[in-house]
Amino acid sequence: MPNEQNLALCDQEILEDILSSQKHATAMYNTYSGECKNTTLQGDMLNILRDEHNMQYSVFQEMEKRGWYKTEQAEQTKVDEAKTKFENIKSDF
Repeated sequence: MPNEQNLALCDQEILEDILSSQKHATAMYNTYSGECKNTTLQGDMLNILRDEHNMQYSVFQEMEKRGWYKTEQAEQTKVDEAKTKFENIKSDF
């Protein structure tokens, strides 16, 4: 019989699981909010989506603070290029 202590998840594993779940939840609510026929329901879905994003961001910040989710600072030229690219795409519509 396995030792229960060996089966316990560490804090990092728990936060990784929560973050993964939040990413999945936001993806689902994003899809659902875009497919609502009723505007009241869509508003509710968008509110839930915002709440889910806020929770996801809180978990992300905690992991980043602990050094468990590393992100690199983007070069300003790359940021400017991406911004220009998407502004051009937007203007095409």
